[in-house]
Amino acid sequence: MNDSFSVRQFHPDDIKQVVSINQRCLPENYPDQFFMGLHYHAPKAFLVAEYEEEIIGYIMCRIERGISGFGRMPVKKGHIVSVAVLQTLRHKGFGKALITAGMEGMMGYGATEFFLEVRKTNEEAIGVYEKLGYSVRRVLRGYYRDGEDAYLMVKKEEVIQEEGATDE
Repeated sequence: MNDSFSVRQFHPDDIKQVVSINQRCLPENYPDQFFMGLHYHAPKAFLVAEYEEEIIGYIMCRIERGISGFGRMPVKKGHIVSVAVLQTLRHKGFGKALITAGMEGMMGYGATEFFLEVRKTNEEAIGVYEKLGYSVRRVLRGYYRDGEDAYLMVKKEEVIQEEGATDE
């Protein structure tokens, strides 16, 4: 990773760049208020990636309460709502860095499990998530507005801690 790359918390004045990245990279687009609502809900888990002083990607997440996907206990779950990196800067580790930092931010709110939805055809993203320890839990039929199915992918916190221990 390059010294001119960093991940930091989203600031409200970043909204135009984040919305632009969302519109250029993903078929699912959201109004500014949706982004701002997630920022106010979990600011430690709404992050931007900067490369050469430009915002080149983002991750936005929320914290939800529910029954564990790995047992019956109620838990706080971290939901990766949206993550994107500009097409020209993919395959450089920026997306992985954003996802890892986003999960750390969600753990700061007590999340012990993580989940996301990803298009079944988005093999590139699925590969990144699998490398980070996510696994497909089930297929969500017709999940996207255009009718495409999604995979629901999940991960437990313990796996994150194990990875962190081996990376040092």
